[in-house]
Amino acid sequence: MHKKYPIQLNERIHLIDGFDLGVAERTGTYVINEEELTIIDPGPSPSVKHVKIGLEALGFSLDQVKYIIVTHVHLDHSGGAGLLIQDCPNATVVVHPRGARHLANPERLVAGAKLVYGERFSKLFEPIISIPADRLLVKDEGDTLEIGRTCTLKFLDTPGHAKHHFSIFDPISNGIFSGDTVGIRYEQLIRDDVNLFLPSTSPNQFDPDAMRRAIDRMSEMNLHAIYFGHYGMTDAPHKALQQVSEWLDAFMKEAENVVAEQKGHDVLAQRLFNRVREYLRKSGIPDDHEVYFLIEVDMQVSAMGMIDFLKK
Repeated sequence: MHKKYPIQLNERIHLIDGFDLGVAERTGTYVINEEELTIIDPGPSPSVKHVKIGLEALGFSLDQVKYIIVTHVHLDHSGGAGLLIQDCPNATVVVHPRGARHLANPERLVAGAKLVYGERFSKLFEPIISIPADRLLVKDEGDTLEIGRTCTLKFLDTPGHAKHHFSIFDPISNGIFSGDTVGIRYEQLIRDDVNLFLPSTSPNQFDPDAMRRAIDRMSEMNLHAIYFGHYGMTDAPHKALQQVSEWLDAFMKEAENVVAEQKGHDVLAQRLFNRVREYLRKSGIPDDHEVYFLIEVDMQVSAMGMIDFLKK
């Protein structure tokens, strides 16, 4: 079921569903309503039409957009930035120092995504449009961006999922836009009163120690909210981070076993999927629940990242 209108998370922040993978509640774009209208993670190019519809529903025009921030340059988060900025004449794209060159020249990014997504690549991500260097703004650890008289965002370097990943702290909501670095939230299960937060360990820059440091860092911040790239907000950050941390340990142990047995990522993906299904069965989730389509996709990609890390 396609929700037509953005979801209001608080008085300043809305969430637009980009229908990434053609699925509702998969990848979200956040809109921060401040003097400088700010978008976080525009999603892949096929999502841009939904972002535009969402902005219009909120009463904003494209020339009001001042900042398009990408938490990292994986195409499901940043791939649509080049397409969107063509229609946002006053916007600048804000990116991690390690990501800027990939937005200006996306060839390597495209090649990497094609290895993971194969023949589905075109449908999921095209077109990928490069962004002129003069429309990129680089932000590193501790840097800030004033988007309103009372709101200055702060950037934290948070590798683990990718080296080109930062998270963005919003002081007004005492919340953080975490991209993928502290995992995925499955909105599809919220209606069943089940909170599932799993780590996202995709290739080829996954680093479990860096991911644990990011989790610990956010745990120490006493946040009131985490805004996940996939998908939506939790107002119980401590529980979410604790769960992601526990699953990360379980995933890595499973991955080490698979590598020791000299088996591949398909075997690991199936074992991870089985573990998550067993957990959800205990919570009363039936085996034909819609969420399993996404969990299956995520376990495949995460298994690749863990095997890749352990073989390095």
